[in-house]
Amino acid sequence: MNSPVLELRNLSDVPGTGGQIQQLGPPALERANSLAKPEDRDDFVAGRIALWHFAASLLDVDPTRLVPDYRCPQCGPGQDHGRPGFLLDGGPAPLALSASRASGWVLLAAVVNPAEGLRLGVDLESISGVVFEGFDDVALTTNEKDFLASVPEQDQASQRARLWARKEAWLKMTGEGLRRNPAELDVLELPGLRDVTERELPDGLVAALALG
Repeated sequence: MNSPVLELRNLSDVPGTGGQIQQLGPPALERANSLAKPEDRDDFVAGRIALWHFAASLLDVDPTRLVPDYRCPQCGPGQDHGRPGFLLDGGPAPLALSASRASGWVLLAAVVNPAEGLRLGVDLESISGVVFEGFDDVALTTNEKDFLASVPEQDQASQRARLWARKEAWLKMTGEGLRRNPAELDVLELPGLRDVTERELPDGLVAALALG
């Protein structure tokens, strides 16, 4: 099996977002237009365009040959959410893809020519985003809370964010999303789930990848 390819992009460095927005397709345009804050719209569009060019570069094709094909396990194809994918010249592009945005960055992940049925999930998280009262009770299992209590206090925030990134990556891979109670999903030891350590992440961010 091919190994996952990872790429980290600063959303502000994604070129030509204005001129390429029509290439994202009607579902993505509707979602972009539904976002109230201009900065949220800009980040959403930049993330989608970054993924589009990432896929084209891995396949060594012109991006215009790729048509977005997002599929939600619950809602079906033609969505503005769900597992990302592309059609290449009318047929499924040979890629398993995932992407995650946080704090002005997007982390892209892909497996080229994946085995049939292979699933991929990646998540990028801001450490500060999980520092609020009550988070542990709604997000962590008893086992994970015990683990967190065993960690030095100065490391607890980053470890808490790592646990959450693992949960998000796993639930993206399975397609369950937050329809599954994260407090019932223990991610300390799951096969195919790991922290992203092969790329240097900006300060304040952690990431995880799930493959199965």
